[in-house]
Amino acid sequence: MEAGIAVLFKRKYGCVEELQNQKKEVGSFAVLQKDQRHIYYLITKKLASDKPTYDDLQNSLKAMKDHCVDNGILRISMPKIGCGLDDLKWDKVSAIIQEAFKSTNIIITVYSL
Repeated sequence: MEAGIAVLFKRKYGCVEELQNQKKEVGSFAVLQKDQRHIYYLITKKLASDKPTYDDLQNSLKAMKDHCVDNGILRISMPKIGCGLDDLKWDKVSAIIQEAFKSTNIIITVYSL
């Protein structure tokens, strides 16, 4: 949470210690619940200086999808995850997102900063 959009989320929502206390591994996610919202932090790399893999992103998204289904979440808004400083390609990331959520009724809105 030291660069890119993670810094904006850190400023807006804080709770870094709460996220760290969840002790999540790469390929999973941490979640905050604020004002009837779930704020998901995908864990796609061990260190901020590392680069994520498509497999770790896919595993994080699948885990997040399961949590969304279990908690009745029907809408997700997200940036073009992994495609800024992490250099993943949007066409491949988009396909991974679509595959992860294809068996759900969850509506995903993707935005750019």
